[in-house]
Amino acid sequence: MTSLTKDRDLRAHGRRKPRMSIVGIHVGLILYTLLAMGPILLIIMNSFKSRRAIFDSPFSFPNSETFSLEGYETAFDRAAFERYFLNSIVVTVASIFLVVIFGAMAAHALAEYRFPGNTLMGLYLAVGVMIPIRLGTVSILKLMVNLNLVNTHISLILVYTAMGLPLAVFILSQFFRQVPRDLKDAARIDGAGEYKVFWLAMPLIRPGLAAVAVFTMLPVWNDLWFPLILAPGESTKTVTLGVQVFLGQFVSDWQAVLAALTLAMVPVLILYVIFSRQMLRGIMSGAIK
Repeated sequence: MTSLTKDRDLRAHGRRKPRMSIVGIHVGLILYTLLAMGPILLIIMNSFKSRRAIFDSPFSFPNSETFSLEGYETAFDRAAFERYFLNSIVVTVASIFLVVIFGAMAAHALAEYRFPGNTLMGLYLAVGVMIPIRLGTVSILKLMVNLNLVNTHISLILVYTAMGLPLAVFILSQFFRQVPRDLKDAARIDGAGEYKVFWLAMPLIRPGLAAVAVFTMLPVWNDLWFPLILAPGESTKTVTLGVQVFLGQFVSDWQAVLAALTLAMVPVLILYVIFSRQMLRGIMSGAIK
């Protein structure tokens, strides 16, 4: 009886230990989520408050006395915020499209074909992930001036495409290596050309494409550096640059700033909701490989 009791206690202790570790993990994740979501919730809450309520009670929810839409009205009346929003959408969508297409083509070539310099080309693209493109700002500006592309969307799209390609090739090349070779060889036997084989493999790497799209959108949508340097004109301003209209040296309209930042979050949240499952699958697949 004593040995049976000890065995039962050991089994119960063994079950409690994993459960306690799982509870600890969940508590840690909840705390991290609250920490990460805290600033976002503060921005959204205070964007619906009056100016005085923002400073008097920044951590309280808006009520009947503090609720105000003045910030949103100012964002659209005082500045052409809808134009800034459209500019950001055009630049971001075009950049994502080019990065996904050209990155997939390059990744397919590196993964599928063996040629002299294949490994060297992969290392060269990997270096592009580690070296920030902002180090070449002066040269990029001179190039855009010579091409008469300053204050155009094309200048931003070209820079963001170059900025996103190294990471896209690095991620997608791992996914193309996972596509069964028998499937591609069968398509070639049936008479499919190499472009047809490429488009046949594209639906099979959707998690990787979703991950690349999200990783490309975030720095492009939130970037302030290159719009300030390459496209500061009123007709080409992006959302992040347009927010600076409400920030002055002596006076800042924080209602409009918070309203503009809240509106700028919407596309990012929509994209994450749509592609979150595919993106997580892509990250996990890449991590396993």
